[in-house]
Amino acid sequence: MKNVLIVGATSAIAIAIAKLFARRGDTLYLVARNAERLEQTAEDLRARGAAVIHTATADALDSAGQQKCVEQAVDTLGELDLVLLAYGTLPDQEECQGSIEATRIEFETNALSAILLLTQVADIFERQRKGTIAVITSVAGDRGRQSNYVYGAAKGAVSLFLQGLRNRLHESGVTVATIKPGFVDTPMTAQFEKGPLWASPDTVANTVVRGLDRKANVIYAPGFWRYIMLVIRLVPESIFKRLKL
Repeated sequence: MKNVLIVGATSAIAIAIAKLFARRGDTLYLVARNAERLEQTAEDLRARGAAVIHTATADALDSAGQQKCVEQAVDTLGELDLVLLAYGTLPDQEECQGSIEATRIEFETNALSAILLLTQVADIFERQRKGTIAVITSVAGDRGRQSNYVYGAAKGAVSLFLQGLRNRLHESGVTVATIKPGFVDTPMTAQFEKGPLWASPDTVANTVVRGLDRKANVIYAPGFWRYIMLVIRLVPESIFKRLKL
């Protein structure tokens, strides 16, 4: 059994991953901003076999509140085996293009808040000299596209930060996993027309947990996105800038 802290525990992907942890009998410490949804999630995971579940509420933009939740998780569980950051928002690109404030809020939510929290978590794991830090970013962070470059820039910043942490914590025996989902059918993407590249949260969760079990550095979910993004990254900028993506 493992002690697992999940921040953003009521997101669709986080719930799907937590269900797999619950079936293993892991102890879960769940953090989210909506107390009612958080308790509903906890009750469901208890029914699925989680050994012990603790909950706490915090908003992504409340850095002090999030840091306090992490401290409470350490005090409660004694030691953390896995920390999963699984929250984020999908901004309206056109709104962000016309609003400095909207851009600022989205970048703080999707990038800065995670980076600040990871700074705290990295120190904890470095002292432990073991464990796994896992963060859900996005394939959107692999290359900037006109349709979602504010979101992509935020997720790309987190991915780059995780690269640095991976380099720093390697000698301490700590695994740092960057999770890059592609198109996932969740409430956050309900307004989009779905196609063959779309995956369910359960499919993504299975890919993620398998990757975490083998201590993977980067997990594309589903795995075929690794090859799609490789092709996209290889397109020369002189051509890419002309594409309507």
